[in-house]
Amino acid sequence: MKRKFLSIVAFTVVALLTVSCGDKKNETKADDAKAEKEVTAEAVKYKVDSANTTVTWKGSKVIGGSHNGTMDVSSGTFAVKDGKLESGNFIIDIKSLKVLDIPADDEGNGKLKGHLLSKDFFDAENHGSAAFSVTGVKEQDGKTMVEGNLTLKGVKKNISFPAKVSVEGDKAMIVSEVFTINRADFGMTYGSSSLADTVKDRAISDDVELSVNLTGTK
Repeated sequence: MKRKFLSIVAFTVVALLTVSCGDKKNETKADDAKAEKEVTAEAVKYKVDSANTTVTWKGSKVIGGSHNGTMDVSSGTFAVKDGKLESGNFIIDIKSLKVLDIPADDEGNGKLKGHLLSKDFFDAENHGSAAFSVTGVKEQDGKTMVEGNLTLKGVKKNISFPAKVSVEGDKAMIVSEVFTINRADFGMTYGSSSLADTVKDRAISDDVELSVNLTGTK
């Protein structure tokens, strides 16, 4: 009976690990920054429509629980050639961070937002904006992968994520799939499960889910 119980436990652990690994969404590895792409004369240039552009985020605890919200793209331009993204530079307003899973008038909303904007995470007082600059676009496994330098909390790293580009009249849209970055790569180690003094049932995952829905006009 004991041997059977141990077998069941072992199977359960393996299954949980398998599910956990399978749930990771387009995990990206942060590499050294690269040279930015330049705009060619033939490319069509677009200016970001901030009112119709959003960066969505989601952070999770290692053992249950998560929070999600948005940030605004305050400015940016990008260029499209033959229906494909060629270059782009975008500024993300960190101070615009919103928490969506807690009611806006709930005290917990303000507390969480304040903590996320503090030095433990984004340090918005000293790093009020983040930047993303396209360094390349390539086809990989049937998807269009956008590569670019993400500058966050004063750290510049090259990341990549899958996205679709579409053009409709005077508008162009860039819509990414959900992808993850490792917050520790950008100096955010508060509550990390990799730290010896972090209480495990309060540990916060290093993986942060992001997605981008961006609209530009000529």
